[in-house]
Amino acid sequence: MTGWGLFLAALATFLLSHMIPARPAVRGWLIGALGRAGYFAAYSLISLAVLGWLIIAAANAPYVEVIPPLPLLRWVPLLIMPVVCWLAIAGLAIQNPFSFGGLGQKPFDPENPGILRSTRHPILVALMLWAVAHLLANGSLSHVILFGLFAGFALMGMVLIDRRNARLMGSEWHRLTRYTARLSARAPRPWPSLWVWIAAAAAFAGLLHLHLPVIGLSPLP
Repeated sequence: MTGWGLFLAALATFLLSHMIPARPAVRGWLIGALGRAGYFAAYSLISLAVLGWLIIAAANAPYVEVIPPLPLLRWVPLLIMPVVCWLAIAGLAIQNPFSFGGLGQKPFDPENPGILRSTRHPILVALMLWAVAHLLANGSLSHVILFGLFAGFALMGMVLIDRRNARLMGSEWHRLTRYTARLSARAPRPWPSLWVWIAAAAAFAGLLHLHLPVIGLSPLP
């Protein structure tokens, strides 16, 4: 299987690997079997592996130009990806009762929500920014489909998760979220710990280093 067939197979696998574990019964069973930390670790590793396959498949699909390859657009990922890394690690480092994440040990404090003051969905916002940045820098049809779906998935996910949580939490939703936002320009309170910034910088450096050997394309303009 090559070309568009491989791309569509990778895309379907990626979507199913996120849709099936998101079902409450399946997610509850997996957490019961693996533990919360084990579930998130396994979910993250599988997601990254399938994502890598999908990106490679998109790069090998037949080229159909949608967005002209302007040199200026090659800078967009370099400017956005440090923010993406910071958001993703900050989101993983906390207890988040409203969205993905939840590896932190400190209980969620609704009076001091940290990064959730800026967004209740830091990992989904990171995914959306990553997708938009790479869509602009890789304007072929396969990449527009790929990154456009990711951006739409992240945006729709924020809305649907908020609606579901509001329904499940009832009156507690308003109390717990009064100092949070789906997406806003408000600064976190408190700001993430220093190690989050260091880990984000290391993650960005690692992505720069691995992009060429793994993806096959240099991220530098």
